[in-house]
Amino acid sequence: MLNGSRLREVRKRKGLTQTELGELIGVGKSAICCYEKETRNPTLEAVIEMIHVFGVSADYLLGSDYLVKISNNEKETQFVQMTREEVIFIDELKKNKMVYDILLQDPKRGADLIKKEIG
Repeated sequence: MLNGSRLREVRKRKGLTQTELGELIGVGKSAICCYEKETRNPTLEAVIEMIHVFGVSADYLLGSDYLVKISNNEKETQFVQMTREEVIFIDELKKNKMVYDILLQDPKRGADLIKKEIG
């Protein structure tokens, strides 16, 4: 799915209204609104047009800045996409060793503790 906040960010940075962007890529204002709210996915053709209009990669618009390789053993390798924001979040967690260790050892317990703390 397209990352709506990133679409909104690059559209505004380019100084375009939703209507103007829609005209450039061949869809209506309501479609752009739905893309930004992430209630509707654009066609591949629309994504390609946005790439040309904004000069960004598809990965950026889709929110997958990094491809992380996870190896469980020699036979099984998995690739997971991560956004820049997720990588920054993990880097911040690493700064607090106790919290980071809890989350690594027991992710469910760590998530429950965080949820309890923030309500």
